Parts: sequence; C-alpha cells; structure tokens
Amino acid sequence: MTLAALLRHLAFAVGLALLSAAIVRLMIAVRVMDRPEARKAHDHPTPKGGGVGILVAFLVGIAITYAFADYARLPEPYFRGVIEGTVAIALVAFLDDLFDWPFTVKLAAQVLAAAVVVQSGLYIRDYRVPYIGPLLVGWLGPPVTMVWLLFTTNAMNFIDGLNGLAGGVALIACVFLAVIAATHGGWFAYFACLLLAAGLAGFLPFNFPRARIFMGDVGSQFCGFMLAVLAIVASRFDGIELSLLLMPMLLSGVLFDVAFTLVRRGLAGERLTEAHRGHLYQVAQRAGMPAVWVTLAHWGFAVLGGLCSLAFIATPPDWKPYEPLLTLVPQAFWVPFVAMRARSAGIRRWG
Repeated sequence: MTLAALLRHLAFAVGLALLSAAIVRLMIAVRVMDRPEARKAHDHPTPKGGGVGILVAFLVGIAITYAFADYARLPEPYFRGVIEGTVAIALVAFLDDLFDWPFTVKLAAQVLAAAVVVQSGLYIRDYRVPYIGPLLVGWLGPPVTMVWLLFTTNAMNFIDGLNGLAGGVALIACVFLAVIAATHGGWFAYFACLLLAAGLAGFLPFNFPRARIFMGDVGSQFCGFMLAVLAIVASRFDGIELSLLLMPMLLSGVLFDVAFTLVRRGLAGERLTEAHRGHLYQVAQRAGMPAVWVTLAHWGFAVLGGLCSLAFIATPPDWKPYEPLLTLVPQAFWVPFVAMRARSAGIRRWG
C-alpha cells in the first residue's frame, strides 16, 4: 500500500468518525434512557444507543468501499451473509435497548444472525497447523463457527459495563488487525477494521472517561459480532499458520473474563442466564478500584494481545502454538489481585 493510499483511507475514516459522532449526538438528544439498577455501575439515568453511530458509520463505509474498491470485496454470498447477519443482530439489539426484551429473544436473534453467516459459506474450513500442515475441519466447521460467533457476541455484550471498556478494547483490536490484514493482503478485513475503528473513534469521546451516552446492546452486540466474523475472515490469511488465533489474542482480556466468570458461576451452582455483577471487571470496580483504572487495565490487555499477535506472525511455525499463552500471563496476576481487593472490601459473594 502506498503512502498516498493510506492517507486517503485515513481521511475516509476521519469522515466516518465525524458521521458517527454526529449520530451519537443525535442519540443523546433522543434520550433513550438507561435507568440505574443494582447490577449496573452507573447511579443516574444516562442515554443509551450510542452504538447506532458506530453501526451507521460502518454500513455507510462498507457501501462506499464496495462501490469504489473492487479489490476489497468478499465473494458475493459471503458479503451478503455478513451484512444481513449484522443488520439482523443490530436491529434486534436496538429494539432490545428500547423495550428490554428477555435474554431468550436476544439469543434467538444471535443464533439467526450467526446461521445467516454460516449459511453463506463463511465458516471455518481448515487451517495450517505447525507440525501437521493443513487440517481439514470438515463437518465440525459450521457448529464451531456458530459457537464462536455467539460466544464472542455475548462476551462483548457482557463486558460493556464500564465507560469506554468495550469500545476501547474493540478499537484497539481493530487497529492491530487492520495492520496485520494490510500486511498480508486481506483487504476486506483491513477495510472492515478501519470502518469499525472509525465508528468507535466517533463514539468513544462521548463515553470515556465520563459517559454522556452508553453504547447499548446495539453497539456491543454489533461490535462483538463483527469482530467474531473478522476472526473467521482472518483465519483465511494463507501466509499465517494458525491465523484463527489472532482475534482470540486481541480479545484475550474480554474472552478470559467471560469464560472465567461462566466457569466460576457454574461451579457455584448459579444460574448462568441470571443477571449479575460477578465479572472480574465488575468485582474490581465494586471493590473500590476506580472505573477508569479498570478500563485502562483492559485496554492494556488488548494492547498486549495486539503485540503478541504481531510477534505471533514473526514467530517460527514450531513456536506458534505457544505464543497465545503469553496473553494469559497478565490474567494470572489480575485474578488474584481482584480477589484480594474483594476480600479487603468485604465482598464475599461475587455474583
């Protein structure tokens, strides 16, 4: 990519960020309010639905990209599946922001959106494994892809509980994956990351460090779904063995928090579908750690994941399976740190 092309792309992204910011300001004026509850961190009514700005900026950007950048197109069935799935999940999530539907309705919409993507043919088929070579996934591809899409979508939704946390992590992940995709000629992934990052950049100033508006389900579920889809797209970077692991490394802090919390609550016999405040980031904030610090810690996890991803690409094939384990190192310190803070604050029941 030439410097002139990069500057054009960045100027395009700035324009989309301004569009996102304008729509976010409109959503603040519309005032779809998020009321305080026992399981939420805020203590006064705050507008939500800021994710509409992210969504609109992305869709406008993808439409323009497809009109003027043929080289960045996915095959037609894949593109149609991605857009239809994205719009479906965003529409239901926005209606949930308005009407607060049960979790079963949201899950049904997520399953439908994931099924649309898989039905289009965009699912895990094979990947190159060190020591073994190309490994065909076969019939496991579609169900594994469905599980990945659903887990990541909900992980971003669950983690969206403090100002700037989900949006900042998603932005950092997009920046790193855009760099990797451009380096390896994955032009759809590059532009999709650029467009999503632009939408997030327009939203974040209204959400961090002080929240004038929340992302809402329309933003968190859309971002989670798109990042999960981009992981599938990245898995087809032919020049990178085990490229499917790039997105899990970039989202390592989010995925670990959600997986750890699900396992902990399951072992404690708690209902997994019941609303709670037992995520690691929530317990840290409840134990007295300033919300801004918790958010910055997760941004740090995302940056480490990005650096590990860059190192992963340069690592000799025989060592690649071990590289992602580096992203777990800070979690080995984060968990006992949060537990110690919770004990000091007298928090005995996390959930």
